[in-house]
Amino acid sequence: MVTSLTIIRYRRRYVPFALLAMAVFRLPLSFNKNISFFKLLGCGKNGSFDKTPDWQQWGLLTIHDLEPEGKKDLKPGWQINHHGKFISKWLKFFGCEVWTVVLQPIEGHGTWDKKEVFGTLPKQTDYKGPIAVLTRATIRITKLKAFWKHVNGVSSQMAGAPGFVTSIGVGEVPWIKQATFSVWQSKESMRQFAYSLPAHKEVIVKTHQEKWYSEDMFVRFRIISQQGTIKGKDPLVALTLV
Repeated sequence: MVTSLTIIRYRRRYVPFALLAMAVFRLPLSFNKNISFFKLLGCGKNGSFDKTPDWQQWGLLTIHDLEPEGKKDLKPGWQINHHGKFISKWLKFFGCEVWTVVLQPIEGHGTWDKKEVFGTLPKQTDYKGPIAVLTRATIRITKLKAFWKHVNGVSSQMAGAPGFVTSIGVGEVPWIKQATFSVWQSKESMRQFAYSLPAHKEVIVKTHQEKWYSEDMFVRFRIISQQGTIKGKDPLVALTLV
């Protein structure tokens, strides 16, 4: 199984077409036999859970039934065309800036739309290399105030954590269905942030004790390859991929 996360940035004058794409893209993605699951996502202005949307930036997550061991096992140009010709031509026509990261799920738990969309994964493996993490949750309406009160402080500290590379805030529904995609130099650096930072540990405890989420998911990925830029920069420039 291979997952791709594509971040798309439109020029400001094309924002109405970015909104339109959220509806139009559903049809070709639904009929693409190579895609078993997809999500069209909005993006926040900051790199984590965020209440303020970035109308120029959007995300597209897809899952493909492939089993590559590395970049060499993917066909040339796969990252550009794997969503299908219609979407590729749309992005080219509007001159979008596109960044795609190709991932292999290796560890995790939880569900998305009540399904284990990444398959049944072990909670832990002996993998120690560079790692990407997707954390998503559907926040209960009655817990929104508590959630947003605590999450901002944690998010602001993540960018300065040792081993942190980059992060992107994405979501299906503003305020309610939120996710953070982050990349770390190693699993150990990610764990140090998650369990050594008092504010983050407090949030982890509260989410369970106070039942903030009606559904949640946490998945770690091995990074196979990446291509493109966001705002003119390679998000993984500080990361060495084997």
